[in-house]
Amino acid sequence: MTTKEAITLFKYYIQSNHKRRTIESYTLLLDRFNAIYAEKPLEGISPDEIFHFLESLTQKLSKSTRRLRYAQLKAFYNFIIDRCSLNMRNPCSTALLSKSFRAPKQLPHKILERETVYEMIYNTTRQRDRLILELQARCGLRIGELLKIKVSDVSGRTITLREPKSGKEAEMAYIQ
Repeated sequence: MTTKEAITLFKYYIQSNHKRRTIESYTLLLDRFNAIYAEKPLEGISPDEIFHFLESLTQKLSKSTRRLRYAQLKAFYNFIIDRCSLNMRNPCSTALLSKSFRAPKQLPHKILERETVYEMIYNTTRQRDRLILELQARCGLRIGELLKIKVSDVSGRTITLREPKSGKEAEMAYIQ
């Protein structure tokens, strides 16, 4: 299977299963990968070639963008290997690539004590800010979801969220 055929197959998949921004992000990477390796068999691309491709593509970008491009290329290979039952190892799974594009260790999230949250809400002077904090604390809403709420979205102790981050058309949040 040539790289061009594999990319075409993968693009059909992401167009039917992903959001617009995700499709645009993958398309940017895959178009550049296709420009270099279009006629080369997918099995013939070595980990060193992938490393040099990713390095040249992301040399002036942030570390998180570099990791994203690596993860996208790895996901592309995983998809093609799985769906086409190719008998090959993912070239992105080598030690060189995984170490070069490794994510840093995550620090544990600091969770505020309940009393601290109540104190913050109580000490807020502006009504708008207090309402925002109350809804975030009691409903677990993200700030983006909270700012899109209209009066018509509130019914009793239920809030209808339009265009939530999950990608669904609507979700319900309950005030505790």
